[in-house]
Amino acid sequence: MDEARWLAGLESQARERLPAPVFEYLVQGARDGLTAARAVGSWRSVRFLPRVLRDVTDVRLDVELLGQRLALPWGVAPTTLQRAVHPDGELAMARATAAAGGLMVVSSNAGTPFAEIGAIGVHWWLQAYLPADRTLAAPMLDRAVAAGASAVVLTVDTPVVALKHHAGDVVWDVVDPGLVRANFDAGYDEQPGAAKALDLGPHDLDWLAGHTGLPVVVKGVLRPDDALRCVQAGARAVWVSNHGGRQLDRAASTVEALPAVVEAVAGDAQVYVDGGVRTGLDVLAALASGADAVFLGRLPLYALLEGEPGVGRMHAELLRQSVEALRLAGCRTVADTREIAAPTRPNPL
Repeated sequence: MDEARWLAGLESQARERLPAPVFEYLVQGARDGLTAARAVGSWRSVRFLPRVLRDVTDVRLDVELLGQRLALPWGVAPTTLQRAVHPDGELAMARATAAAGGLMVVSSNAGTPFAEIGAIGVHWWLQAYLPADRTLAAPMLDRAVAAGASAVVLTVDTPVVALKHHAGDVVWDVVDPGLVRANFDAGYDEQPGAAKALDLGPHDLDWLAGHTGLPVVVKGVLRPDDALRCVQAGARAVWVSNHGGRQLDRAASTVEALPAVVEAVAGDAQVYVDGGVRTGLDVLAALASGADAVFLGRLPLYALLEGEPGVGRMHAELLRQSVEALRLAGCRTVADTREIAAPTRPNPL
């Protein structure tokens, strides 16, 4: 099968092969699903002004993220239930991503011990939520540090989990609980203060950095003023994300929010983005709009249906498409892409 067609057909393949509650969990958005439905098509709104008469014989897509040199300008975003998609779960994702020279962000709800993921040798960061009692997060954070995590990604757009409408069985009623939360102590959820914090603030970035000794990335930022607050509080990077449309429905798409966040941060921290990236042209659109890196959520999950080979195939095809896109745009490096996005109307925020 043509690789581009294979990549484009991953969602349909997942729909056919995964148990219905698992597939629904992967694709569903909050409430009416308006934000989730807009994600994939939103990158098509970016228009390019390609350069010509440029030598594009050698195209390099490597980037440096928080001091780590990576071969790919995209990473795998944190997602749970990977072992419900494939028995090898996070381990297959990590092996394929390590082989591609990429970065993996591991969900705090992962179904595989951090130590096993770290032993593979993949570059990885930990995604974390903070509980109302911050000290309850310490054992999980300590396990991640001991296993080699090199950054902490604090998710800030989930004070509560948004309502999802279900077409049938709820995934948590049919999936083995052992497939998630392998890095929490037994009985964690029953402890007072274990619910997600409703009072997150800038001070939490300082606490996380101090406890772990790692750089902190703030994920779930859509507003430029919030991005600036994060940087002033010590964030090394801000991650433009609407949680895949799974939190506040009707939230802006990430492509709409990204340019204003990049402008507000003004190079004082890195800026990442996720949301609906499916092709090399989407990668180019995100980079040209100012992102230092792109993160993929659902696409690697769909590829994971074929285990480690599927994730490796996804990375390889996305790399081929991205190299072609940069060549056609007259760009040799990620830095070259910064000047090829056609101007857009300014964000009013």
